[in-house]
Amino acid sequence: MPKVRKTLGSPNAPCTQSLMRLMEAQSKATLAHWALDYAEREYLPIYAACFPLDSRPAEAIKAARGWLAGNLKLPAAKIHILAAHAAAREAESIPQAQAAARAVAQAASAIHAPMHALGMAFYGAAAVAYKTYGTQADPGVYEQAALEEFARLEAALNAAAVPDEPNPARLIWHC
Repeated sequence: MPKVRKTLGSPNAPCTQSLMRLMEAQSKATLAHWALDYAEREYLPIYAACFPLDSRPAEAIKAARGWLAGNLKLPAAKIHILAAHAAAREAESIPQAQAAARAVAQAASAIHAPMHALGMAFYGAAAVAYKTYGTQADPGVYEQAALEEFARLEAALNAAAVPDEPNPARLIWHC
């Protein structure tokens, strides 16, 4: 049995590079809103299906939105984000739930470091692939699933993107 990877996708893949270029052109706020919206819609339900009574990932999204709205200080939001990461560690026996919780936590972390939105993509690809195909599929199946998820992520960011948005804090990728 092959070891289950915690993330799927490659930083050097053309789809990843394309997503990164689009992310570079967006402001921190646009990236954070996109990441939170996408994670809430696509990844949170994967986690909630496995752990319906655990609200920590949902609380991380709520706290991040509170910070973006100016209603919550960053240290208070970080408590909820760290709790979502803890939920992921505790979900180790269910790979799709673990990856989904990590994706949500990374999305929430994008409020203070926009590059975390890319982490959301890698964990999210794993969450979707393991939910769809389980953990015993051929590696090529996971590779294709990651490519498809990155394409969906890019389409969602394109829909949320602000054309020619000024980005004074340009993202620099270290892959």
